[in-house]
Amino acid sequence: MAGLRKQTKYNIADTNIALLGSDLEKKVREAAAKKEAAWKVAGKDVGLQIWRIEKFNVKSWPKDSYGTFYKGDSYIVLNTWKKAGENALRWDVHFWLGDETTQDEAGTAAYKTVELDDFLGGAPIQHREVQDLESALFLSYFPTPIKILEGGIETGFRHVKPEEYKPRLLHIKGKKKVRVSQVPLSCSSLNSGDCFILDGGAHIFTWIGKEAGVFEKTKAVQVAESIESERNGKARNETLSEDDNDERFWGPLGGRGSIKSAAEGGDDTEAPHGPKRLARVSDASGSIQFEQIAEGSFGRDKLNSSDAFVVDNGEEVFAWIGKSASEAEQKQALHFATQYLQNNNLPLYVPVTRIQEGKESSAFKKAFTA
Repeated sequence: MAGLRKQTKYNIADTNIALLGSDLEKKVREAAAKKEAAWKVAGKDVGLQIWRIEKFNVKSWPKDSYGTFYKGDSYIVLNTWKKAGENALRWDVHFWLGDETTQDEAGTAAYKTVELDDFLGGAPIQHREVQDLESALFLSYFPTPIKILEGGIETGFRHVKPEEYKPRLLHIKGKKKVRVSQVPLSCSSLNSGDCFILDGGAHIFTWIGKEAGVFEKTKAVQVAESIESERNGKARNETLSEDDNDERFWGPLGGRGSIKSAAEGGDDTEAPHGPKRLARVSDASGSIQFEQIAEGSFGRDKLNSSDAFVVDNGEEVFAWIGKSASEAEQKQALHFATQYLQNNNLPLYVPVTRIQEGKESSAFKKAFTA
């Protein structure tokens, strides 16, 4: 998946808030009315909190919808936790961007993430997540695979009554990173290598491709059971194999047709985007300069506290901020990481993270030999 060109409605390169003072920032500041009310309850206790961006504003996302995201929206996800044996709170804050979100919403999510970071004293680790390419850490917050559905705030999405319910087809795919996404309600969406769920409201069908992997089968059952439980006993789930000819399943899909092969469905494994790299970042000349200082294999001794570095572990990119780095380097960390992707012709949707010295994650540490 990492090698594919990902199309989005917004410009990913503009979601790092590199140009403070822009019209977007002014609109966001005005909407915030000098103080963001949403942050009053942010990060005070261990647990997960999610907000959706609505017209430059931050709105709490219902807890019963945690794990469900809409393609047309942008979200901020805050995980508050404690390290074993410590009482101090720690934070990871992610902004998640749907494929069909607007540029304003994507930019607002990025800006508000920086604002939340400031509210929490600059202590959180910041992450940018793009639909279908989420980091392992982000996915780990949810007990079942995240569901990515059609619609969003700009499309006028609203909860519908049972009698107004329209069937939807969900696609379950992946190995270590299993995802659930809504796909067109058609037989042409199916393939033998994956699992699918036809959610008809009162009737739910779990369809198992004959070459689906064990992780996909397990997660498909979990998701179907989760949907069933949400209906308070008013829905019934059935499991079908690829060879079943149940018209209740095939009817909403326009009838049974030819099924794509597992190969046509795409590989479940996301290959690394390239070799590990380490680059030093400096703004001493008045503009951002990158100096690649290592590739392939390198140790932590290459880092120093007075600078900022971009660390590429081959799957994710980190902007590491030394304790004595300049204020500009600290504020522009996500911009550094995005600029690094552009300079090296890497996909702009690769997960990027801002991390401070002394608060390194295991994903960051795996880039180093020692």
